[in-house]
Amino acid sequence: MENIAHGSLGTADYIVLVGYFLLMLGIGVYFYRYMKGMKDYFSGGNRLPWWLSGASYYMSSFSVFAFVSFSAVTYKYGLYGVTLMMDMTVGVVFSMYFMAEKWRRARINSPIEYLETRFSPLFRQIVAWQGIPLRIIDDSMKLVAIGLFVSAGLGFDLQQTVLWSGLIMLTYTMLGGLWAVAVTDFVQFIVLAVAVVILVPLSIQESGGLLNAFSNIPSDHFSIFHPPEYSWFYFVVSLIFGVLTANSVNWSLIQRFYSVPNEKETRKLGWFVITLFLIGAPLMMLPAFLAPNFLTLSSQQDGMIYALITVKLLPTGLIGLIIAAMFAATMSMLSSDYNVAANVLTNDVYLRLIRKNASQKELVFVGRITTIIVGVLSLGLAFFMLNLGGEGLFRGMMQLFGIFSAPVAVPMIFGLLSSKFTKNGAIFSFLLSFGFGLILFFVLPDTTYIASIAFKREVFLILGTAIIAIIGIYWASSLMPATEEEKQRISKFMKRLETPIGEMEGDTLTSEESGTTEMSPFRVVSVSAIFIGLLLLNILIFVTQGTAFYVNMILGLLLILSGVIGFIRTGNSKSE
Repeated sequence: MENIAHGSLGTADYIVLVGYFLLMLGIGVYFYRYMKGMKDYFSGGNRLPWWLSGASYYMSSFSVFAFVSFSAVTYKYGLYGVTLMMDMTVGVVFSMYFMAEKWRRARINSPIEYLETRFSPLFRQIVAWQGIPLRIIDDSMKLVAIGLFVSAGLGFDLQQTVLWSGLIMLTYTMLGGLWAVAVTDFVQFIVLAVAVVILVPLSIQESGGLLNAFSNIPSDHFSIFHPPEYSWFYFVVSLIFGVLTANSVNWSLIQRFYSVPNEKETRKLGWFVITLFLIGAPLMMLPAFLAPNFLTLSSQQDGMIYALITVKLLPTGLIGLIIAAMFAATMSMLSSDYNVAANVLTNDVYLRLIRKNASQKELVFVGRITTIIVGVLSLGLAFFMLNLGGEGLFRGMMQLFGIFSAPVAVPMIFGLLSSKFTKNGAIFSFLLSFGFGLILFFVLPDTTYIASIAFKREVFLILGTAIIAIIGIYWASSLMPATEEEKQRISKFMKRLETPIGEMEGDTLTSEESGTTEMSPFRVVSVSAIFIGLLLLNILIFVTQGTAFYVNMILGLLLILSGVIGFIRTGNSKSE
């Protein structure tokens, strides 16, 4: 084994990256003309096919943090890194079986619109105004993360990385709305899949072949848990956090469920995402799992493991592809956040409080403006973080998010699942658990002991606020029961959740509401696949031999072939 230095990029790498970013912008420009109404811009006219919305859901579920944190855990502790990444599947199962159908049948135009009908206008605005700043802060952290990862691991300029990735992603999101976000997510899914498929066989080859690859790995690395630092209890808390926040109340993920045509599509979407996690998590983490065979890293380099594996194993050209995959993981999540944050600002603030009679054309314009505002604020805050320097800032903000999650998650979930909880219960639960979380945030030490068991600060913040929120909504709903008017409103809302799509007035969009009811994404996806395939074949000019050459050539030809077939099959479609 050997220590390695950071690699440098060649001409082929820059060609791949420039081509990748141009493709993202081109998709945004393509969908610009189709954005006729607010439903087009923020929910795809409820016409996103399950496979497209599912791939977008998957890509919006993680960012470069996954490659930094999960790969570092996998390198140090083995399969537990895969376990952590796969706990998202349980959250998807929960959302699919208990929430997804209800989100679609709620007939909503934003992920929090139903809170006004279910609880009250006040609670809807509370969730909107606490959620927007959180997403801006979270998005700025993701921009910093991708900048730190790419610059530290592969020699890119930090500020330039943050600036250009942020601006390009903001541009295509602003132009094409959710259609552009979903299609670019699918294309980025292809890029990520190709990058992983290339890196896996090279990692096995570098480890001495399939028979030898696993023989030198420490035996404890094959355990799905790694106590005491990463015990089953830590996994359970992570799972609870994933169910409450990463799936069930994450605005952009809720948006994927209500943007498909009907409730049956939500099940297909859910199973597709589960399949992607079950297959994708082990494949993505396998290079980090095998890395001890051919890399020796210091503790300071753990977070750079994926970048260092890339430099170690890949020739010029393919490094650019891996960088594009890293950008893809983060830009998918960011573009989704930008779109859904602008969705809430437009639908739940502007349309609800400022211009109730705004036209569809005006709402699309406001949606684009609010997208720009959210994106620019995120970029500005990212540069502010860069100037401060930020490991401690990162950790503090991640812990702070823990106290914001449960106060919103509990009423949002409980309000859909049962009619017994009242508006007073929702507001009281939010205030009580949020106040309790703030106290914990400022008084808790980094590690607290109960019965000789060490609990990390994050564990207390997540569990503490969740428990208080649940107690609060039960207690306040019992002590302050609903009025007759509220009971009637709740009953009407619950009846809506029981009514299949197509059986209520308003389930069919008017021509003013949507101009894309007949549009299909197949052709633009097909062209994108051909473009990516050509980029891969272009790399062959620089990669002339070895396993990388053959894997790259096969993947490139397969993408071109599938793209051509898809393009021909939709050639006579009226959708274009």
